[in-house]
Amino acid sequence: MQFAGKVALVTGGTDGIGRQIALQLQALGAQVIVTGRDPDRLSRARSEGMETICADLTGSAGVDAVLQTLSGRTIDVLVNNAGMGAAHDFRAGMPDPADDERTLWLNVHAPIRLIVGLMTALQARPEAMIVNVTSGLAIAPSAGAPVYCASKAAMRSYTQSLRAQLKATRVHVLEALPPLVDTAMTSERGGRKLSAQECARQIVAAMRANADEANVGMVRALKAINQVAPWAVRRIMIGF
Repeated sequence: MQFAGKVALVTGGTDGIGRQIALQLQALGAQVIVTGRDPDRLSRARSEGMETICADLTGSAGVDAVLQTLSGRTIDVLVNNAGMGAAHDFRAGMPDPADDERTLWLNVHAPIRLIVGLMTALQARPEAMIVNVTSGLAIAPSAGAPVYCASKAAMRSYTQSLRAQLKATRVHVLEALPPLVDTAMTSERGGRKLSAQECARQIVAAMRANADEANVGMVRALKAINQVAPWAVRRIMIGF
């Protein structure tokens, strides 16, 4: 897909991977709309020429606000990037059910609701694209983040089914699977991290190529190993 003149909505587009995707799409000529919650980050996005929607997508009200704002508007690209993790590890203490609920809403319910709400607009375009950002942990889970892993695995499954449904239409479906990326969400994590800018570059390259998947960074190796020895991947990732 070529992005000059296209209208792209990037959820969670004021920080991290989403911000870098938004900036790179804008550099390619797209009119970019981003969602976010932080007033300062939203203001920065507006100063950079992006349209902004203040919305908390961890509940239905935020999704409704986005859909109401975009009602009747042209949308060519939907990037479901916004996501969060929840501490859900009984070895460290009792999980907070409210955090689990927010995680499931943001990572699963919100992107599906946005896809349903914007599908008519997307199908009306000569070409359109849906990008669902999942995770390498959608392939094999880690023990320490079961709710996050489950939410990303759910979106991976949904994305594959959606792609099959829309195969004969003008709406292309891409799944992006990042590795551990240097963002606010991973600030307390150690280990080797990919930069948000490089992660976004690989995702946008896959978008331009109309790829089905963007296996980013080390996820390429993970996916290759999983095809021949899934038991090995599960053993490695469960302790991640």
